[in-house]
Amino acid sequence: MLSFNDSAAAEELAGRARDLMEEVVIPVEREMKGGMTVSDGTIRELREAAREYGVYAPQIDEEHGGMGYDFRDTLPTFEEAGRSILGPLAMRVDAPDEGNMHLLELHGTELQKEQYLEPLVAGEIASGFSMTEPMQGGGSDPKMLQTTAEKDGDEWVINGHKWWTSKGIQADVLLVFARTDQEAHPYEGSSVFLVPKEADGVEVVRNIPHVGSDVHGIGHAEIKYHDVRVPEEHLLGEEGKGFQHVQERLGPARLTHCMRFSGMAERALDITKAYMDEREGFGSTMADKQVPRYAIAEQETRLAAARSLVRQAADQIDAGEEARTAVSMSKVFTANVTQEAVDTALQFLGGNGIAKDLPVADFYEDVRQFRIVDGADEVHKRTIAREAFADVDEAELDQLTRFDA
Repeated sequence: MLSFNDSAAAEELAGRARDLMEEVVIPVEREMKGGMTVSDGTIRELREAAREYGVYAPQIDEEHGGMGYDFRDTLPTFEEAGRSILGPLAMRVDAPDEGNMHLLELHGTELQKEQYLEPLVAGEIASGFSMTEPMQGGGSDPKMLQTTAEKDGDEWVINGHKWWTSKGIQADVLLVFARTDQEAHPYEGSSVFLVPKEADGVEVVRNIPHVGSDVHGIGHAEIKYHDVRVPEEHLLGEEGKGFQHVQERLGPARLTHCMRFSGMAERALDITKAYMDEREGFGSTMADKQVPRYAIAEQETRLAAARSLVRQAADQIDAGEEARTAVSMSKVFTANVTQEAVDTALQFLGGNGIAKDLPVADFYEDVRQFRIVDGADEVHKRTIAREAFADVDEAELDQLTRFDA
């Protein structure tokens, strides 16, 4: 068995998470058989089970209702959760709430933590992350952000148009990213606001139809903000520091996404290997045939490399280092590896793969999103390339010049 240098605490936590998945979560998933929308009552039962197994919200400090584990030590548990679409919901490590809770824990005032963080951790409310904008707004290039927030007395007035607001339909509170200084560069003039969804002027236009399962009706909403007023204490973090705060949210969130999807890929391969070991054709089992056997070996190898890369990036974050390139490498590589692994699994499962009696078809739809959400492949490659060319070796350049001459 491969070792990833996880601590004893991380392994123990992940072991409990594996037990929860095998004994509670996956049996519930199997009962659903292709209907991946789950009721509020079932979610409450799964979360109560997660508390009993000692794996509920491990990433949040105990004082706010979590378990107080270090970020690095929670990663294997995120991976276990990803083995079922229901797993993250059960353990309260589901996006976007997980990232929003992290941001509130980092920069929320005591009042904000009491009003929003603790109810989020408890599962009493839900949150949406409202950053991406349609057309020429902030998407892959958030410098093009057009939503504004202007101060009027002791209130902020927000106007803008967002889409792909994760969990926007269900959310009780929205974390809205807006320009607060129109004269400043967006990196220095943007902020994050806590906006109750029932506030006057919040118009939920629609739940955007999209590729991927819609477990628990989470979805992604298109939302318009028409002169929405929030009190000044609903500013999250520092005014003008929105970009820095969002990066603090997105870096770890990209890695936790990687781990959830690597867990998904691992389970897809496990299902496929079990099937191949039983499925006979043309004189032997599929598991005995060289082409599928080697294809599985390739996917296992690439998945192990992805898991290792994510842990390396997490080590940098835990050490307080700037890990932007390492996170981009982890995200773009893992997104492609997990997509390929799930695609391979579905192919070898044949008719069973495209049927929704097994979860692999749902996995297939979900994993394709991952190469776009939290930054498209091309955006992360741009970050990696920028660093790769930042320190061109002048001696090598000089040698090349002489060679050309």
